[in-house]
Amino acid sequence: MSRRLVTLLASGTFALLVALGVASPAFAAVSREQKLSVLYSWTQTSATSYNAWNAGRLNKAAWSEYAFDWSTDYCSSSPDNPLGFNFALSCYRHDFGYRNYKAMGLFSANKSRLDSAFYADLKRVCATYSYVVQPACYSLAWTYYEAVTVFGSVSAVQQSDIDHAARMKADAERRAALR
Repeated sequence: MSRRLVTLLASGTFALLVALGVASPAFAAVSREQKLSVLYSWTQTSATSYNAWNAGRLNKAAWSEYAFDWSTDYCSSSPDNPLGFNFALSCYRHDFGYRNYKAMGLFSANKSRLDSAFYADLKRVCATYSYVVQPACYSLAWTYYEAVTVFGSVSAVQQSDIDHAARMKADAERRAALR
């Protein structure tokens, strides 16, 4: 057989194996543009974006060829669950955005959107709590957001900020109990 025919048959066989899912996905390298497209879609302010990122987080193996950095320290040295409000996954997605955009060399151009998505995530968390304690939660969400926009990390949250929100929460709960 001619070299050209052998090459054509081998290429056709490989294409068929990939289409059938038999060939290793390692051969199908993800382009920079593809990785950026997924990263961009997973770091928007919408609940849909958050849900898509979370589905990826729960099935990292399916996204292994994208080589995302899934590491996190959650809310850094600030509480992950201040006053019982669960901010851990919001902090995780924020870390995901920061770390992956830094690795792509595109952090500065995306920081503002990542911080806005973080704040939107925190507000969605607050919306799941009783209306009585929501103001305290929203106050903490704003504090965490301000910390990342100004300092780039939630580790800048001060104990006095948490204490202020704790007083707000306790006062609201006391007023609600009197009704």
